[in-house]
Amino acid sequence: MIKLKPEFSEALERAGQSEQLSKSDLVTFLNADEEESKALFQAADQARRRTLGDEVYFRGIIEFSNHCIKNCLYCGLRRDNKALARYRLKPEEILEGARETARLGCRTLVLQSGEDNYYSADMLGELIVRIKEENDLAITLSLGDMTKEDYLILHKAGADRYLLKLETNDPDLFSRLRPGTCLEERLQRQIWLKETGFQLGSGNMVGLPGQSFKTLAGDVILMRDMEVEMAGIGPFIPNKQTPLAEVPGGSLELSMKTLAAARLAMPGAHLPTTTSIASIHPQGRVKALQCGANVIMPNMTPRQYRESYMIYPGKLGLQDTPEDSYKRAVQAVNEAGRTISSSYGHSLKYEKKCVGI
Repeated sequence: MIKLKPEFSEALERAGQSEQLSKSDLVTFLNADEEESKALFQAADQARRRTLGDEVYFRGIIEFSNHCIKNCLYCGLRRDNKALARYRLKPEEILEGARETARLGCRTLVLQSGEDNYYSADMLGELIVRIKEENDLAITLSLGDMTKEDYLILHKAGADRYLLKLETNDPDLFSRLRPGTCLEERLQRQIWLKETGFQLGSGNMVGLPGQSFKTLAGDVILMRDMEVEMAGIGPFIPNKQTPLAEVPGGSLELSMKTLAAARLAMPGAHLPTTTSIASIHPQGRVKALQCGANVIMPNMTPRQYRESYMIYPGKLGLQDTPEDSYKRAVQAVNEAGRTISSSYGHSLKYEKKCVGI
């Protein structure tokens, strides 16, 4: 018979009774040994099934620009990376990618880029209007820091969700890893996004230098308190073209424990099986789907640009076509014994609001 530590069993029982988990509870989960991890993953999988069912939401992502004005120490798109071949997709290329996303069966399009001032909010707004007119797609944006006025323009144009990752709740670590920025301003923008009407997405990286279990637990607590509707959780992967080239990366095991802890703390949030998890382990997507994840983002970026969107090395599917990426995602869902949703995958809060509950 498996013997679980009393504090672990008690934390798991609180999660099972839908009690609000403390930071101490989450640290206990992150400290889980091999046998406890199995129980943690099973509990997270059950919480996902109870709250959101067995469907997996497909969100096709187009990485339309790798230009960036920021100089984050961990990111290959950083401004000072002179070795990176830069690109920008033309509006027609983005529109064609949106058509392909819809044709393959994804119900959400994710538009992601570095922080590139070339694309104004008005320009992006016109593009969003055209995408919505041509395709039956929800739209998620991941464009970084913008003004509240810009966010309003994008939402009015028809964008549904915005992903602005927290990365870490430690203000000193945040500013150290993201020179010239501060956590307070990041959180203020997340508030703006909610006030503007966006469904809010956030997320963190697992295994950052200077990060502790308490830091990771604090990330989850802050995302819960912010009532985020999606949280992207994946390992830090060091890039040779950044100042953190020689720092050890995050592990699959700790990434999965963080994902599972996030599911138990935020049972109704949409949690993707991130590309970074899939990039450090061939079964990463399937494993994430088995410990709380319920979203996959097939890459719809044209193949000729993929190697240049190099946030981290070894990224899954660099030589794939969009159709190849979609098929990979379908295979992962099938291996996990799950089904593909035909709905947009809006947040539970949004769905309840729409039906007047």
